[in-house]
Amino acid sequence: FRFKDSLAQDLRSADLVISHAGAGSCLETLEKGKPLIVVINDKLMNNHQLELAKQLQRDGYALCCNCSTLVETLQLMDLSTLKPFPPGQPEKFALFLDKVVGFQ
Repeated sequence: FRFKDSLAQDLRSADLVISHAGAGSCLETLEKGKPLIVVINDKLMNNHQLELAKQLQRDGYALCCNCSTLVETLQLMDLSTLKPFPPGQPEKFALFLDKVVGFQ
């Protein structure tokens, strides 16, 4: 998609998501419990998306490839090796902020 207000319905009905490595796209997909293949754009300078994609793969939450290896990744993938993404814990972050700003 070039642009869409929400991908929520698409994510709910998806069996597999193939996405760029934007943090929002990756996290939204993983939080919905969907298997994810992250396709890296090798042409970006200072590619922070590469770091995210590689870390998600190292941690076992997603598969990572580039455009030239996508077909091979699809042919060889074993989605059963992917781990479920742990739910967020915003309360821990709130407690940390409380400490930092002196509310505790």
